[in-house]
Amino acid sequence: MTTVEQRPRAAGAELLPADRDLFRALLRRQAATVTVVTAVARQTEAACLGGLAAPLRAGFTATSFTSVSLDPPLVSFCLGLASSSWPVLARADHVAVHLLGAGQREAARVFATSGIDRFAAYPRWTAGPFGVPLLDGVLARLLCQVVERVPAGDHAVVIAEPIALDGGEDGGPLVYHRGGYTTAGSVVPA
Repeated sequence: MTTVEQRPRAAGAELLPADRDLFRALLRRQAATVTVVTAVARQTEAACLGGLAAPLRAGFTATSFTSVSLDPPLVSFCLGLASSSWPVLARADHVAVHLLGAGQREAARVFATSGIDRFAAYPRWTAGPFGVPLLDGVLARLLCQVVERVPAGDHAVVIAEPIALDGGEDGGPLVYHRGGYTTAGSVVPA
């Protein structure tokens, strides 16, 4: 393992030992598009009560969404194992990933808030295929089948295969940067 002392130093830069607070502060500098991931899992009742109960829904704001592969098409996102959404995501066969538009700060805020019924607080959704909640007015929506859950420290990386797509609304994305929501400036072609 390489230590900080063994790494070459950039001119004028001071490398500090990695700690949780510094790591978190530096990651806030990376701008990321904002997504809301929704899922549903059935709650199993005791066998003597007859089987399956009402579906359990979960939804959360994520900035860790990314494409993984084009062939086959795969995407990923991360979720903390201590999250209130994890018990549903751990059992869900399908998820929907919603890319939020610049005007959807309220959706991002609601689905990032702990301790509330997020679907009651944000009523602009309908039940889609497999009962997965689908948010209205998003830039794009991907209905996915969960392929794998990979443990990664205090999180899990969820890998999913898109099975249905919706181009949604046209417009700019909602972006998370330095602990707040913003919009993308002018786009410069790559």
